[in-house]
Amino acid sequence: MKISEREVHYVADLANLELSADEVGRMQRDLSAILDYVEQLNQLDTTTIEPMAQVLGGQTPEHVSEVTMRPDHQRTWFSQQEALANAPASGSGHFKVPKIIERS
Repeated sequence: MKISEREVHYVADLANLELSADEVGRMQRDLSAILDYVEQLNQLDTTTIEPMAQVLGGQTPEHVSEVTMRPDHQRTWFSQQEALANAPASGSGHFKVPKIIERS
């Protein structure tokens, strides 16, 4: 799948990156190669392949209910005033933080 320069610039803008002309060309080639490889993987028939790992302790789907999990316990949480008490800056019930991203 061929990625256009416009698409590279769009993705770079989303990531707040400034790319040189050489970098745009390299990213265009690299992203196109990645998408071509993913397309090859999507064409594989994996319906008969058993999963190699599961999120819950490597158990197979039929044994997931047997996984021991930590029990839930009710806790007392901070009130809004307590949470904001030591904040360097707050207002309207929220933490105030300095602006770190500026767009031109």
